Amino acid sequence: MARPRTFDEERALDAAMHAFWANGYEATSTQDLCEATGLGRSSIYNTFSSKHELFQRALARYMDSMTAIQVEILENAERPPMERLRALFTRIIDSEFECREDGEDGHSLGCLTVNTTVELAGRDPETAEMLARDLAVRLAAIGGVIRTGQSGGDITSTRDPDDLARFLNAIIGGMRIAAQGGADRAALTAIADTALDALTQ
Repeated sequence: MARPRTFDEERALDAAMHAFWANGYEATSTQDLCEATGLGRSSIYNTFSSKHELFQRALARYMDSMTAIQVEILENAERPPMERLRALFTRIIDSEFECREDGEDGHSLGCLTVNTTVELAGRDPETAEMLARDLAVRLAAIGGVIRTGQSGGDITSTRDPDDLARFLNAIIGGMRIAAQGGADRAALTAIADTALDALTQ
């Protein structure tokens, strides 16, 4: 008869997610995961099969949570399109400072999705597919807001909305990396303002 699990699997996933987020996939050892989750090696492997599976489940948990927040902001039809996009950038900036160990003066952990894209997308097909699916959801949400804004005159750029969505997504990725390098709130806000200005020119 199988022994019942005596730990909270969701809590373990959260702990593993933060370990991978802080250190990256390769640099996070099994021992690091044991210390982060409070589980022994046997419990980790009996539950998650491998470090790679644990990572993918942690990444999926991260993407589901973060993307849901972003999509909710972008689909809030009670706000004009430009306000929704500005709210998205504000949320991105705020999130970078929520995970700084030394407050406003420290370095951000960045975004686990961006970090993983840089580290693994080119050599891990399964993870690359996960990243591509998540990207498609975010681009569709951004593109939808831009189309609405162009139709209503809130966004005056005549560029293709899908191209503009990719542009804004690239700016967000760059902001995440800049935050990891220690960029302050004023610098990130200036980047966001410049990107949004491009939609009305």
